[in-house]
Amino acid sequence: MAGLIQYLNDGRDWFICQGIMIFVHLLTSVLVIGIQLINYEVPYGRYHKPGSLLYSINSIWTLPPKVGWLIQELPAVVIPLFCLLNVGGDQVGEFNPNIILLGMFLMHYLNRTFLYSFLINSGSKPSPILIVAFAFVFCASNGYLQARALTHFYHYDISWLWSPQFFVGHLLFLIGMAINLHSDSILRNLRKPGETGYKIPRGGFFEYVSGANYFGETVEWIGFAIACWNLPAVMFAVLTASMIGTRAINHHKYYLTKMEDYPKDRKAFIPFIL
Repeated sequence: MAGLIQYLNDGRDWFICQGIMIFVHLLTSVLVIGIQLINYEVPYGRYHKPGSLLYSINSIWTLPPKVGWLIQELPAVVIPLFCLLNVGGDQVGEFNPNIILLGMFLMHYLNRTFLYSFLINSGSKPSPILIVAFAFVFCASNGYLQARALTHFYHYDISWLWSPQFFVGHLLFLIGMAINLHSDSILRNLRKPGETGYKIPRGGFFEYVSGANYFGETVEWIGFAIACWNLPAVMFAVLTASMIGTRAINHHKYYLTKMEDYPKDRKAFIPFIL
């Protein structure tokens, strides 16, 4: 543990670490967009179809949905808190922009890790362990990248709290989070106890897009990137948009194919545009 603390407080390798992680973020974005272009759905959830090695692996090695979600999101809470508790200088103990920005990141992931996982319907499909592992690695690396940036390497003066970037970014973050939370609530209440299958989500931003929850989360991280105004946060927003944006497009295609009465005027991911 002492060695890990020393590493987290040693900035010599920051630029190398930041470069590698940002490269991985960009590579993942390109791969996800490429997968979407060849019309391939990531095989979990409604796209969990027989006939492939991934199907076999995902069917055999699974976790209960609540447990799987808790495990995969947990690093995005634990690692930033660890960085925050082991930081030196004047980053902690003040009402300053660094702490507020990291608090925005933690506010999202505290909800996603604990509240969201607790509220997952007991009848939800098990979580494939490969998907959980991939999400765990991403949350760990991205949690470290964002926390390391805000606790060690980007110092914001108190005047940043009154800058246009912080105001617009913080507002977008809160709006996006509200859309995300409301959309998740709609999805959780689509089926009555004992019901199975997929239903058409209605209300809120689902009247405009099939992936309202994904749209809300993307707006959140765009707002976070604007409020932080740094490269790691921008890369996170780009990766989020590419990954869950393509998921929203796949959901939209699924709804149009499987449900004859699905509203044809809805877009997939961005209201009135895409």
